[in-house]
Amino acid sequence: MQGTYSEIYLDEAIRNMGEMIEYGEEACGLEQDLLLRIFIRSGYADRWEKGDPRVICGLSGTELCRRLIVESGMKREEEPDPFVRYETGEAYWRGFVLAYYQWRSSRTFSEILSFIGRKDLQRMYPAYHTASEEKTVDELEALLQRRGSVSRLQMYRKRLGLSQQELSEKSGVNLRTLQEYEIGRKDLRRAAAGTVLSLSRALWCAPSELIT
Repeated sequence: MQGTYSEIYLDEAIRNMGEMIEYGEEACGLEQDLLLRIFIRSGYADRWEKGDPRVICGLSGTELCRRLIVESGMKREEEPDPFVRYETGEAYWRGFVLAYYQWRSSRTFSEILSFIGRKDLQRMYPAYHTASEEKTVDELEALLQRRGSVSRLQMYRKRLGLSQQELSEKSGVNLRTLQEYEIGRKDLRRAAAGTVLSLSRALWCAPSELIT
């Protein structure tokens, strides 16, 4: 596995991702998986993956999070103050690890988020937050490989903590039809364009991510 951009940017990049997740969750109330969906849809993830220094180190994690909130159209009455922390916590570690894994594996954030979410990293934290980055990468890669055959639609839904009924209501897609797409009884690739678009909007992802 090769890094996707120069290693000279890596330390600052992974710190910024850790800060983005921590600030997003603890100051703004945006759960990791939703924040990363916004990150992907905004185009910032693509720029990050290509090593654009204006994104990976030209903005602090707090600044990047604030931009994502504004550009996603979310309205907030006030902008939470930046954190002043002397010790990093579990939320910071999750962002740190995700950024390192993305760099080390050369996978896109979209692909990673298809199979690995907040709850997975929370479960790993007690055993891995003091382990080496390479050991953590190995565990994440093994987890991704084990889940490769699971429906992306189901994975994305669970990442956002939605029940099938909730996703049905948010997207307007019939519950029974949604269930059949998840278990593979119906092929989402053959669904009407409007159905795929409605599901992708409800799940904060691109239509192509659901049918790839």
